[in-house]
Amino acid sequence: MTDRSEINLRSRRPAARPAEILAAALDLFAEKGYAATRMEDVASRAGLSKAAIYLYFKDKMSLLTALVQDMAGGNLAVAAGMAQQFEGPMSPLLRQVLMFMAGQLRTTRFPELLKVIISESRAHPDIGKLYLENVIGRGLPIFEDILRRGIKAGEFRDVDPALAAKAMVAPMLLAAFWKTAFEPLGAEPLDIEAYAAQHVDIFLKGVAA
Repeated sequence: MTDRSEINLRSRRPAARPAEILAAALDLFAEKGYAATRMEDVASRAGLSKAAIYLYFKDKMSLLTALVQDMAGGNLAVAAGMAQQFEGPMSPLLRQVLMFMAGQLRTTRFPELLKVIISESRAHPDIGKLYLENVIGRGLPIFEDILRRGIKAGEFRDVDPALAAKAMVAPMLLAAFWKTAFEPLGAEPLDIEAYAAQHVDIFLKGVAA
């Protein structure tokens, strides 16, 4: 007799397959590189046939696009929601958003995805453009808008919001590189949340009116 939990697992499996495929793709992109990874390799890693994977994704770029949209898109939506709903001084909001970013860097595979994007963008410009449009192009304006609101309210000095936003998020890139490139080589593990907290404290003192 078939166990009810086994039946439930089977019925849920098709819905779980896209996530399993994306996890397998990220594994292989990080291990072998984008160019060296074949769709059949991803299918095998995900436990699918060569043909079955094409029911979910048409090619490698669609896999990478889904990874960017899945991992970055959700985070950006959360950050944008924080900014839109927040009322009051902007300093606590900047701290809240940056600490959210730090938590995502520590607890998700986003640093691995970022490493793939940077390492492959020169040989495959479409990959860089994908990240530029879907992540940088959507993420930086969130910080720029917060800074403009703080400047308008007299909370922040009259700094260039576009430049200041880049300075705000740049340490998070170092945190991602440290985790994926340096820690595997023996570097001391980085406490990303503590690093982010210290950075935002220094930054806010620098822009304070």
